[in-house]
Amino acid sequence: MTSTPETGTAPDPKAEEPKAAKKASRAPRGAHVAPKKGKAGKKASPGKKAPKAAKKASGARDGSKTSKVLDLLKRPGGVTTKELLKATGWQPHSVRGFLSGTIGKKMGLTVTSAKGEDGERSYSVKG
Repeated sequence: MTSTPETGTAPDPKAEEPKAAKKASRAPRGAHVAPKKGKAGKKASPGKKAPKAAKKASGARDGSKTSKVLDLLKRPGGVTTKELLKATGWQPHSVRGFLSGTIGKKMGLTVTSAKGEDGERSYSVKG
């Protein structure tokens, strides 16, 4: 029989047993949001553009609806809404938008509107 020297402390029973394998550690869960965007670098400044020249009233092509409407508007008595509807085949709101947007704003002409005694509105352009 072999004897073991005693050191005065009892052997640790856990130290002799093999340690259990540790679970793999993982990063803490992040919030369910979109990833952060990177900072934008210096943006190139756009080149300077030359100012656009004002369009002339004669810019309408011959035979186009614009040229027809301009011819009607330049008549001495102007033109009624019904005449414009018949000449263009447009709806009333389209005619009014055309007079305001294309003739008034894009071409820079002054459209005058007058209501006759019969209640019919007539439009005219000077020039």
